[in-house]
Amino acid sequence: MEVSKTKSSFYRRLYVAWLIDSHIASNVPALTEVTGMPRRTAQDTIAALADLDIVCEFEQQDGARNHAGRYQIRSWGPVDKAWVGQHLEQIKQVLGYP
Repeated sequence: MEVSKTKSSFYRRLYVAWLIDSHIASNVPALTEVTGMPRRTAQDTIAALADLDIVCEFEQQDGARNHAGRYQIRSWGPVDKAWVGQHLEQIKQVLGYP
């Protein structure tokens, strides 16, 4: 099944937001481990969440250096988080993620 770049990009953003919000993977190394996506793709996907009006902010760990901390979803904007959770298997299948 051929999936458009637009759909795969959209699904990747939804999946990354869900992983961050669920505290399964709330930093770039954890996202790359869970999904297998390259580091740069994970970074670009987090940055692109704003295009969907999903508010994602980085929280620096107290006393830590070198950007140690985690991302937090502050708002899902117009996206229905419940829909993402209900369609998680479909999203992962389209993306080819474990």
